[in-house]
Amino acid sequence: MSLVSDLINLNLSDITDKIIAEYIWVGGSGMDMRSKARTLPGPVTDPSQLPKWNYDGSSTGQAPGEDSEVILYPQAIFKDPFRRGNNILVMCDAYTPAGEPIPTNKRHAAAKVFSHPDVAAEVPWYGIEQEYTLLQKDVKWPVGWPIGGYPGPQGPYYCGIGADKSFGRDVVDSHYKACLYAGINISGINGEVMPGQWEFQVGPAVGISAADEIWVARYILERITEIAGVVVSFDPKPIPGDWNGAGAHCNYSTKSMREEGGYEIIKKAIDKLGLRHKEHIAAYGEGNERRLTGHHETADINTFLWGVANRGASIRVGRDTEKEGKGYFEDRRPASNMDPYIVTSMIAETTILWNP
Repeated sequence: MSLVSDLINLNLSDITDKIIAEYIWVGGSGMDMRSKARTLPGPVTDPSQLPKWNYDGSSTGQAPGEDSEVILYPQAIFKDPFRRGNNILVMCDAYTPAGEPIPTNKRHAAAKVFSHPDVAAEVPWYGIEQEYTLLQKDVKWPVGWPIGGYPGPQGPYYCGIGADKSFGRDVVDSHYKACLYAGINISGINGEVMPGQWEFQVGPAVGISAADEIWVARYILERITEIAGVVVSFDPKPIPGDWNGAGAHCNYSTKSMREEGGYEIIKKAIDKLGLRHKEHIAAYGEGNERRLTGHHETADINTFLWGVANRGASIRVGRDTEKEGKGYFEDRRPASNMDPYIVTSMIAETTILWNP
């Protein structure tokens, strides 16, 4: 008799050319992810080959009940690490039947920024450090923490090993490999300062693909935690008190910054970011004021400062960039629950297109 695991792992390519496409989109909160699957007649290699689809927006907080149809536009394809074979994950954005982007569709505006000739010519690279916290399912308390209690102070947990220091590594490693399988340019993982908190990095990725990859990597992580029976939190300060928050540091460079004399371009870009500090903070994630306190490796939310190798700054420039006179910088302000479409496009818009 077949076991459920046997059926889940059934290789369909032995008996049919049909594939399963899992359509993924961002839900009504702007942070929750939704998905549903459909059967396609054969393998697909480009989003343009995929049909548009629809869903009930009144059930996701994205449309009224009397006019609930929302249309999904396929935008990026990834291999499906869960169904495998030729099956795919499809990152979509959402529109009204008339073709207008719905309010939670932040990809549409980002695509306009990245398709601007001046931005495209600069080939913006992004490396995003996505931090997150794994929680026990029923009590919403970090994994590895005693129920209703606290572990020892921070110190031994960052990049730590051992059953008393590292909690959730099976989930993290599964996610790492699943992202590589999917074709996401995941470049590393590490345990974070607060126990039960982890980070994965995506990049370098060019333009809007960085945001697509972060969203799909988040989707894969949520699916894996679903299987593992734990909950992933992207709250920027999941535990109050003397515990590190969770961010999504954004490493960034343009073609001009990567070439000789790029350090001067970097400094000009940082000056622009400083002039628009309030606008960026307002768009960098909900609850970020609980994280950006001036403590726990952050700058105060109301203060903009940058420095070389300074993890207490808003913008950090690496020692190698200073030494070589070219390279990249790190915007440390985005919260873990930021929308990568907003953050990546806003950084490009401010540093390339905006003239103060």
